[in-house]
Amino acid sequence: MRDGEAVGTGRGLGIDADRRAERVRLVEVVGGQTDDCFAEAVRIGLGSMPKWLPCRYFYDTAGSRLFERICDLPEYYLTRIEERLLRTNRREMVERFGTTPVIVELGSGSSRKTRWLLEAACARFGTIEYMPIDVSGPLLKVAAEALTDALAGLRVTALVGDYRAALDLLRKRRECPRLFLFLGSSLGNYERDSAIALLRHIHDASHAGDRLLLGTDLVKDAAILEAAYNDASGLTAQFNKNLLLRINRELGGRFDVGSFIHRAHYDAARSRVEMHLVSRHEQQVRIDKLGMVAAFSEGETIHTENSHKYTITELQELAAGSGFVEELAWTDEAGWYRVQMWRRV
Repeated sequence: MRDGEAVGTGRGLGIDADRRAERVRLVEVVGGQTDDCFAEAVRIGLGSMPKWLPCRYFYDTAGSRLFERICDLPEYYLTRIEERLLRTNRREMVERFGTTPVIVELGSGSSRKTRWLLEAACARFGTIEYMPIDVSGPLLKVAAEALTDALAGLRVTALVGDYRAALDLLRKRRECPRLFLFLGSSLGNYERDSAIALLRHIHDASHAGDRLLLGTDLVKDAAILEAAYNDASGLTAQFNKNLLLRINRELGGRFDVGSFIHRAHYDAARSRVEMHLVSRHEQQVRIDKLGMVAAFSEGETIHTENSHKYTITELQELAAGSGFVEELAWTDEAGWYRVQMWRRV
């Protein structure tokens, strides 16, 4: 089979709603991120000095759709390179398993890159179970239906909720082996201690012989990094400002998003891109459901995201600190991005 050629497809097979329902299941995960958690995060973050908001709240339905569009931007090299690495090396990635693995993905989104691995797994094992985890139920449903329509050997059990609650659920189940996926350099959103804590959570939800396929962005020239988060079309700015619109929609916020500027810059000392929303002028913003007023001075920022960039040494230290050992790794020719397979020890 040539690279890029679909395998095990179900197109043209007349897949009906009943057959699809047998192969697609959405499970609401109890615990973790809730509306109350979002409200409390906004209350604490906008009441702090300096102000901040957690980046995990970017991904409501509107934010998830915006991010999918960002992934197609010419400046946003991360998705393009990672997808090429997955496409080119997919057989080697799935053939580490002697028996059929369950594929579990944290923050799956549309699963478009993952499809390469799922195709290879279906070709290798005949049938496969895929368990994507995401906070957006509508996005999971659309992705699961598209995948099962395309891949005859695929069964999807989608977990709607946050990572930790879903991993707690998986810890109680005994499927073995498992291939965990954490792609898109999502680990970079976490500070070092938090990153190790999440990796340990994955480790604790896994069993001997399980593996983690981790996509990470590498340290590189600041101009390349800053362009990726300041695209010419302004789509990343919309994505950042959608956090304010979400506060308006869900919490009765009175934000005028035009009164804030998107700003992203690379902090070389901390090896991270920081995203902020900058107040254009002095202003006060009421948030009705919280009964609070957030006051901003001109130029004051809301820190919304960090995206850490790694060296290979730092990645090896993260593996050792969380109970994994590296088996294989794949990097593009320019050395911009790295996908690594870690085995649980």
